[in-house]
Amino acid sequence: MVDVNAQLDAVTREVTTIQRDGELSRVQTLAQAYPSPIDDVWEAVTTGERIARWFLPVEGDLRVGGRYQLVGNAGGEVLKCSPPSAGTAGYRVTWEYGGGTSWVEVALQSLDDASTRFELTHIARAADLPEGFWELYGPGATGVGWDQALLGLALHLLRDDRIPPDAAEAWMISEEGMSFARGAADGWAAAQIASGDDADAAHRAAEATYMFYTGQTPAEPAGG
Repeated sequence: MVDVNAQLDAVTREVTTIQRDGELSRVQTLAQAYPSPIDDVWEAVTTGERIARWFLPVEGDLRVGGRYQLVGNAGGEVLKCSPPSAGTAGYRVTWEYGGGTSWVEVALQSLDDASTRFELTHIARAADLPEGFWELYGPGATGVGWDQALLGLALHLLRDDRIPPDAAEAWMISEEGMSFARGAADGWAAAQIASGDDADAAHRAAEATYMFYTGQTPAEPAGG
């Protein structure tokens, strides 16, 4: 049994809007501290064999300038890779999905010899989203998917394989998984409201996101 509430509470979520190359872009950031040293977390998030154990199988050339492909999901180019040095590490990739391109950045910070802060930032141009998509789903469309990834990484680092990636979809429609989707969607609504968006719109978007992730609507979030 997964402690759903503990995992949801361990993640911080933030939604902001920026200008990137003169274009309005939406930024979603998640962070969580893991009880593992930075070298172990770095290996878990950069090596194909370990990524497949908590996220998705990945193919390609996982080095700067190389291209990667997550099986059945996004692909892109590795733009930057900085292995652990002086307590920090990180990488940046393009995230190419459904004909659009966004950017994902991962930053690690050593908190002490046995714990590491993991931060993931997803930047997407507003113009690349389908018309009405943000109004319908808000940040939860991609955010809940990233929450699932952080849960997978948490279990992997604890050497707990009770929800392997190939069982994640079935788990999400279990009672426990639905509780997780509800809490994650509501967490993104709270982040959206904190960013200055209308509360009623944020709650409606959270409901639509929850319905999708639990298989209760035919609409399809994309890009996360």
